[in-house]
Amino acid sequence: MRRTLIDVGLPVLAVLVALLLFGGFVAAGGINPLEMWVLLFKGAFGDWFSLQNTLQRAAPLMLAALCVALPARAGLIVIGGEGALVLGGLASAALPLAWPVPASLSGTVMLCVAGALAGAAWIALAGALREYRGINETISSLLLAYVAIGVFKHLVEGPLRDPASLNKPSTPALAEGLRIGGIGDSDVHWGLAVGIALCGLLGLALRWTTVGFSIRVVGGNPRAAQLVGLPASRVVLLACVLGGACAGLAGAIEVAAVHTAANASLIVGFGYTGILVSFIARHHPLAIIPVAILFGGFGAAGSLLQRRLGLPDASVLVLQGIAFVLILASEALRDANWAALRQRLVAPAGPGIKPADARASAL
Repeated sequence: MRRTLIDVGLPVLAVLVALLLFGGFVAAGGINPLEMWVLLFKGAFGDWFSLQNTLQRAAPLMLAALCVALPARAGLIVIGGEGALVLGGLASAALPLAWPVPASLSGTVMLCVAGALAGAAWIALAGALREYRGINETISSLLLAYVAIGVFKHLVEGPLRDPASLNKPSTPALAEGLRIGGIGDSDVHWGLAVGIALCGLLGLALRWTTVGFSIRVVGGNPRAAQLVGLPASRVVLLACVLGGACAGLAGAIEVAAVHTAANASLIVGFGYTGILVSFIARHHPLAIIPVAILFGGFGAAGSLLQRRLGLPDASVLVLQGIAFVLILASEALRDANWAALRQRLVAPAGPGIKPADARASAL
């Protein structure tokens, strides 16, 4: 119970302190921090329009966070989800150009599968470099993300460019039958349902299936996993494949539900924000859902802060950066011996000899 309270309390405290420090940051610019906090949450959850915008942004964040969480449960820190996301979007937009895809639900599923496969292959490459060549997966996945973005821009602005896209290069728009619509009469697309379902299914799989147990064992103690006969390398690659598939699926859904084509609007940092979401959620798929909604709300409130307070639309990135630093710092407090620290702080000084005198008498 105490461990659960610490696991939940420290990330919550880190977010609250980040909001406080962000308030000091805007106050230094002459803006009332109280007004900023009110507008921040009003722009995220204040009305139905704001809530829809928040949920739309939360959908790709859930899937991008899974790209970090699943390899993390296997002991890897993969931060290249942005690359898998943009390649997933590119693959889904390019598939109808290379293959006759039916303009129906089955065609939409094919686009999503293409995006997931592209993302899975990209993150699996980082996992393979770690397992078979000893290359740090954090560095390799980040560098691969830059490579993926470069490939994306080259193809979108070159061979796959729609001649009708003049000022904003993009691939040809998807057919109407291939697009993902909204849930009911809302502007929230079905990608949100997919993200919530995958978070739930993968959370249960990690907890109750043999594959999930293998991933947790390999992440907790790789040597013990090898001693009991678990194929550690294959388990690590499986976690990378699943995580990359989630990020690639996020890109495919963004293309099919929001942009209708692959263009530079896809590169907005969902993959990088997913890192923060996963760390705050302690890499737990079920905890990713509320955290993604929270940070989706922060992103949605950026435009309101710009209109009302004159802050740049990207000012919420400062908030995210502060939160990420505090989350990393909180890891040092997680395993602290709080009882011993409290005793040292409150214990009265005894009447015995001073430490310096003790050293002198010992000599």
